[in-house]
Amino acid sequence: MNLTILCDRVRAHPLACIHRAEARSIARELDEHGYTPNIAAFNPTRVGALAGETPLLRLSDPMMRIAAQTLSRASIAYHGPGAAVLERCYDKLVASTLVREQGLDVPLTVLADAATTLTPPLVIKRRRGSDSLGLCLVDRRPIPARLRTPEYIAQPRVRGLELTVAVNAHRAGFPLQILLPRGAPYSFVRKYVLRPRREPLAHVQLAERVRTCATRIATALGVDWAARVDFIYDASADRLWFLECDAAPLVGAESAFAASFAAAGLGRDAQLRMLLGAPG
Repeated sequence: MNLTILCDRVRAHPLACIHRAEARSIARELDEHGYTPNIAAFNPTRVGALAGETPLLRLSDPMMRIAAQTLSRASIAYHGPGAAVLERCYDKLVASTLVREQGLDVPLTVLADAATTLTPPLVIKRRRGSDSLGLCLVDRRPIPARLRTPEYIAQPRVRGLELTVAVNAHRAGFPLQILLPRGAPYSFVRKYVLRPRREPLAHVQLAERVRTCATRIATALGVDWAARVDFIYDASADRLWFLECDAAPLVGAESAFAASFAAAGLGRDAQLRMLLGAPG
């Protein structure tokens, strides 16, 4: 079966390089499972060439947004997140508001240029973005002027166990604990260079609580394909804090998404069928 995998064009950006490598990895896997994968760089001016196909989107978040919007407008089905879902999850202010409305714990989230009422320590993040690019910790000093814009959000810093769990539509994997050094933020460098170990969460009751919360969050945000929900668990207060829902995560064999579903008993063959089971 032929399948086109759409990826980023070659460009000097770390996310483009990471996602192009993942596209090649998934192509090798699919080749072993009876597919004839073709990798092509996404070109928004040539989507007409994809008519009659159902491509698999393996793009970095900025390009994934453009591809989802462009293909949706052209009424071309694809394997990947829906355009509206991606917009909701990509905007951390919107996602945080929707999750809080479900009665779940979310750190108070405000635009960084309106964060005068928040008391440090704070975490400053890009309002729209992924992979912790632009993350900054503010302990005592004021928020740097370059970050006091509507393009950044501010949240009180929450400390505890870093947890992540995969979801596919409304099906949750098993939570993984990210084994970070004490007090270290899960920054871009730690995600992709100084990679910490991760392991299935040993606390069974907490794991089920995480899965339940992740499913509720996926429903609230309308997740319709692969996603990953990140939390911090503060054991001292027994509070599970929602951090982010990545609606365009890495889904390759070495990803946290794959490890989460593997820990839930879903093998890689079944994962690939799941990822290709329903077009976006």
